[in-house]
Amino acid sequence: MTDTPQTPLLDRITRPADMKSLSDRELTQLADEVRAETISAVSVTGGHLGAGLGVVELTVALHAVFDTPRDKVIWDVGHQCYPHKILTERRDRIRTLRMENGLSGFTKRSESAYDPFGAAHSSTSISAALGFAVARDLGGVVPEGLGDAIAVIGDGSMSAGMAYEAMNNAGHLKKRMIVILNDNEMSIAPPVGAMSAYLSRLYAEEPFQEFKTAAKGAVSLLPYPFREGAKRAKDMLKGLTVGGTLFEQLGFSYLGPIDGHDMDQLLPVLRTVKARATGPILIHVMTQKGKGYGPAENALDKGHATGKFNVITGEQKKAPSNAPSYTSVFAQTLLDLAGEDDKICAVTAAMPDGTGLNQFLERHPSRCFDVGIAEQHGVTFSAALAAGGMKPFCAMYSTFLQRGYDQVVHDVAIQRLPVRFAIDRAGLVGADGATHAGSFDVAFLANLPDFVVMAAADEAELKHMVVTAAAYDDGPIAFRFPRGEGRGVDMPERGIPLEIGKGRMIAQGKQVALLSFGTRLEEVEKAAEALSAKGITPTIADARFAKPLDREMILTLAREHEVLITVEEGATGGFGSHVAQLLAEEGVFDNGLKFRSMVLPDIFIDQASPADMYAVAGMNAEQIVEKVLSTLGITSIGAQSA
Repeated sequence: MTDTPQTPLLDRITRPADMKSLSDRELTQLADEVRAETISAVSVTGGHLGAGLGVVELTVALHAVFDTPRDKVIWDVGHQCYPHKILTERRDRIRTLRMENGLSGFTKRSESAYDPFGAAHSSTSISAALGFAVARDLGGVVPEGLGDAIAVIGDGSMSAGMAYEAMNNAGHLKKRMIVILNDNEMSIAPPVGAMSAYLSRLYAEEPFQEFKTAAKGAVSLLPYPFREGAKRAKDMLKGLTVGGTLFEQLGFSYLGPIDGHDMDQLLPVLRTVKARATGPILIHVMTQKGKGYGPAENALDKGHATGKFNVITGEQKKAPSNAPSYTSVFAQTLLDLAGEDDKICAVTAAMPDGTGLNQFLERHPSRCFDVGIAEQHGVTFSAALAAGGMKPFCAMYSTFLQRGYDQVVHDVAIQRLPVRFAIDRAGLVGADGATHAGSFDVAFLANLPDFVVMAAADEAELKHMVVTAAAYDDGPIAFRFPRGEGRGVDMPERGIPLEIGKGRMIAQGKQVALLSFGTRLEEVEKAAEALSAKGITPTIADARFAKPLDREMILTLAREHEVLITVEEGATGGFGSHVAQLLAEEGVFDNGLKFRSMVLPDIFIDQASPADMYAVAGMNAEQIVEKVLSTLGITSIGAQSA
């Protein structure tokens, strides 16, 4: 069902300024219509549904009270920004979310002045809001002006240390800024840790009911302490809420918790804060992820990420699977190994479902650790587990592992600790675009001494690599694999440990050697088939390892072929660069080898289907064919340059 809902009030709203004339009752109706429009749009496009539904009222209230885009509303992560986009001159494109040439699924500076700061990773919003506040007070100039800075951050994102670093700095600088803690008691997975328990205790306390009474229709109760100075404000806030909060210790005035779905609470509180706040203030808002749409409310993940779905039933439209996903192959193989070896444990950072570790968590709860959105901690925690005699698998998306890179270097690599890094979402990932592309992990890991780096060419190879990592105790080891389904190859009953630093020959040919690293092997084989039809039969090899390289295999390929082309799903500086370094040091180029390295281009590639993104990158079979022909100097079959 894709029929658009009836939205008579929303139809009158193009931009936030259009909301200024609406009554509070009309704003409540507007929120209902924005919710219906959000559900309808995501049913067509797929995407992140639950987070946006949880902040509909908050989004309407913020844009009604504040003066965006002069006032900067910064959405942490950005999963929840679809209602914001509907209200900020983008409703006419909302059904292009996450599609090629369509709206981004996150906030994006290049897309709109109403998106003052781009996001897709968590816990950056408070730092950004403080930066805008300081820029404002220093006389910074931007086209739309600089007013208030408002960070909207979820309770899950508050588990990351960066949020507290920002709050500590903001409390010290005492700049006027607003942090709205969107507490839905759930990030992507159920939140973990002491912070979640702390917020739950705040919610359970009696002052919530007292504040609810004060906020509804009693705006006059709130301004007095703001008029009488900061000390009295703090005392009043303590009286209304829970005394001595952590946030106050960090230098923030604390207000809440309030009901984030009750406009009669949200509007007076936001208006009062806008009129009276002098320094940093935190407003604690309670919301429900998936609010107002039964299938999302009832889902385990509250409709976090969905495919296209039927609005009435909530049933998602998914294509039938022809092969297991890479993530499920990793997860099942690790689960099998853990059943045989009680030293194997798993660490993830708020992504037990995304990394496939949910079953591991159920089967071996004492050996599976969701550390929350805290990749830095997760890496160092894994390092100490390894130092303590365990066999930790640190499972993170490539793009999230970037956040723990100093810990990878300092705490793992330098100490040569045998942490096993399972790197999911390698390569280009499709609808999430550049922010979630796994482009850089090979480059930033393979340059570290004594670090083993593998990439699976198919799901069977991945199974072998999980087993290889489990058996490897001499130092850190990583294996990478993409999002989505495998190739449908025959799966071995058991994985077999690979010889470290040894690749494999796939097909023997002549003149041209194609050396693949990772799942582009399927495209390499398609390219070889097309070339064979043109009278060129390439040799194909699967490197398996970017570190250490299979020197013997690579030097043999170079010696026996006129052309050697490497193909990988990563940025410059990765596998191909290491091969080039080896060939240079061995003097191979002195003998006239024609070498080319096919890597992701030096751009951030916008969202599209993975196939279309790889076409932009020039790494599909047809582009590999073109690379071979151009390297040989062939402009057409039958014509070859001298």
